[in-house]
Amino acid sequence: MIQKVRKGEELDEVNIKKYLYKNQFITDKNSELIIEQFSNGFSNLTYLLKIEKKELVLRCPPNGAVKYGHDMSREFKVLKGLNKGFEKAPKAHLFTNDIDIIGAPFYIMEKIEGIILSRKEANNRNICAEDYQKIACNWLDTFVELHELDYKKMGLEDLGKPNGYVERQVKNWSKQYLRAATEEIPESYKIMEWLVKNQPSTHTYSLIHNDYKYDNVVFKDNSWKEIKAILDWEMCTLGDPLMDFGTSLAYWTMESDHAMILDGLNYPTSKPGNPGRMELVEMYGEKSGKKMNDLVFYYVYGLFKIAVIVQQIYFRYDKGLTTNEKFKDLNKMTNLMCTIGWQSIQKNKIENLF
Repeated sequence: MIQKVRKGEELDEVNIKKYLYKNQFITDKNSELIIEQFSNGFSNLTYLLKIEKKELVLRCPPNGAVKYGHDMSREFKVLKGLNKGFEKAPKAHLFTNDIDIIGAPFYIMEKIEGIILSRKEANNRNICAEDYQKIACNWLDTFVELHELDYKKMGLEDLGKPNGYVERQVKNWSKQYLRAATEEIPESYKIMEWLVKNQPSTHTYSLIHNDYKYDNVVFKDNSWKEIKAILDWEMCTLGDPLMDFGTSLAYWTMESDHAMILDGLNYPTSKPGNPGRMELVEMYGEKSGKKMNDLVFYYVYGLFKIAVIVQQIYFRYDKGLTTNEKFKDLNKMTNLMCTIGWQSIQKNKIENLF
């Protein structure tokens, strides 16, 4: 959804026009520039630039953001690499780390036309169960396609260090949580301890997205037959694809979930026609050929990672580094994800947890 720019997140229009002119994206640096803001998402700030009959997207880090996960140069590198052989990545145009332009590094990419299934969009469209079956299937096919990409041909072999990936992720997310904690959540400490002790002994690795969900893909139209692009590559790296899938599972709410879960994670995946989490696991296994022997670990890891991400955002709100009112209750989301995670561990399953 596109809206007016939020107070405190305005961009310097004059400097942006000078930058676009210098890089030959516009013919006149005095041309009218309209800047709007995408309201979806909780992480990097995303703007729509309208100038000289062009529409471009600008991405930059939020105010007061921790460095991890907001590296614009890295995200730009990922897109430039993907542009060499993966058609479902937006074309990346320009990057600069000159903070004098808008106060932070940023990059500019193409705008993708199509349908993004945010909660609001899905509700407005009243999508039938049969269409959700198509949506889920094509979403999953694209996920498997992503995990099978030859990242070496794209020049992305130095994007991460696959060896020791699982151990590092558990350690790093735990550290980040402790730095951003604003209240005591007993389940969070139990989960961190459990994740350390229950890591899979072996894993494969591939290019992974790390935030793959319905509202991070763009469908071409409402036939739901084609995904044009995957968005938000800021956490893309080389690692265990099952860790990637576990994160997606954590976002995947079901119609049969407890009201507490559906209230906190009201995603379109809970609409009739979508597969359940266990069915999704079976589908992914069939399509990818991968077995998920440590299912609860991957699911709980995904839940905890989301808890850390939203807690970091709430930390910025709590410290007055952002005034965006949609962040004011994210601490409740942190609590919810930890509660679900601990319940999954206690019951050793990923469905029917309460």
